[in-house]
Amino acid sequence: MSGDVPIGRRVAYLRVQRKLSQQSFADRLGKSKSWVDKVERGARSLERVSTIRDIAAVLRVDPSTLLGRDVQPVATAGCDEGVAGIRSALSAYDMAFDRTSGRQPLLSPDRLAREIRHAWTTYQHARYPHLVELLPALLSEVHRVHAQDPAVGRALVVETYRVTTALLVKLDEASLAWLAADRAMSAATGDRVLLACAAVQLGQALRASARTRSVLLAAAYRIAPPDPATGAPPEVSLCGSLLVQAALAAATSGNDRATGDLLDEAAEMAARVGDGQDHHRTAFGPTAVELARVAAAVEWGEGSAAVARHERAVRRDGWRWLPVEHRAAHLVDAARAYLQVGEAVDAARLLMQADRAAPAEVRHRPAVREVVAQVARAPDAPATITELALGLGVL
Repeated sequence: MSGDVPIGRRVAYLRVQRKLSQQSFADRLGKSKSWVDKVERGARSLERVSTIRDIAAVLRVDPSTLLGRDVQPVATAGCDEGVAGIRSALSAYDMAFDRTSGRQPLLSPDRLAREIRHAWTTYQHARYPHLVELLPALLSEVHRVHAQDPAVGRALVVETYRVTTALLVKLDEASLAWLAADRAMSAATGDRVLLACAAVQLGQALRASARTRSVLLAAAYRIAPPDPATGAPPEVSLCGSLLVQAALAAATSGNDRATGDLLDEAAEMAARVGDGQDHHRTAFGPTAVELARVAAAVEWGEGSAAVARHERAVRRDGWRWLPVEHRAAHLVDAARAYLQVGEAVDAARLLMQADRAAPAEVRHRPAVREVVAQVARAPDAPATITELALGLGVL
């Protein structure tokens, strides 16, 4: 049967294949014959996970078969192998032992800079499996260029470690993310702009650390222009992004007052930068600050406030200008907010929206897969999220 066959007809087909009458099938399920007939005619929907599982058990098929043959558990082995390659590249110390020569010719700094920009674009479009494949070779090449000319390669090293950190945070590879962020900070030492850039990813990697906020604030105030009103947008964006990261670190530790103060300060800077900017790969602007307020409210369990802010934020023009990755990550935060207020249908709607916009954000992030599972377990969860959860193998 093709994947577009309604689930009721699929149940009927499989029941007949098992040589079961409607009555015997109903008896095994503990349902009435009328109930089975309505399901098979499409007059009654199948949405509860437990019911789909019971039917699948009686029919001796996998639950995904009831939902369509195209529903298969997402394979994560490719990402796991790619992460192993990143780990290997981060563990290489060829520069220290002068093993960077004698290979193929080095890429020029300009060519390497283009490769790094491509890596960032891949990340911002949430193509994580592809980026996992790109990074090992990119890290190795950056190391070689830096060994050949440390002055030229320094910024390239920082940017490569930044995008590596951002990806590893998404994949819940906490130790590796910390290592990459630490490498970026070390490479950036002595350059206040590079240090601020590296600190943004450090904040993502170590948000739960008690000392993270002080490091972020130190970097923020070091990069802050003397007069923010006349400061250059790239520097203001870096400073504001660091304040946002510091605020989220404060939210994680339960310090709501510090979170609010820092986000208010960031909002003032964002107003000067405006939406639609992406200085230093920060996507900083008024809408980004509003999304951070939603994330903070979710962290505190204030679902109602988070939902209200979300609904206002997505109506802003700046929402459409954010990178796909940023929007998809926010939709997951907002889904958590709807779940906190008991609105599983809306939570499911946002997760499906995120999956359409950036499938890897939903399918390759362990934390997001857990959110999908939580929504799918809700009594009123729609069939669409049940199908997604079964496809992800989280139910």
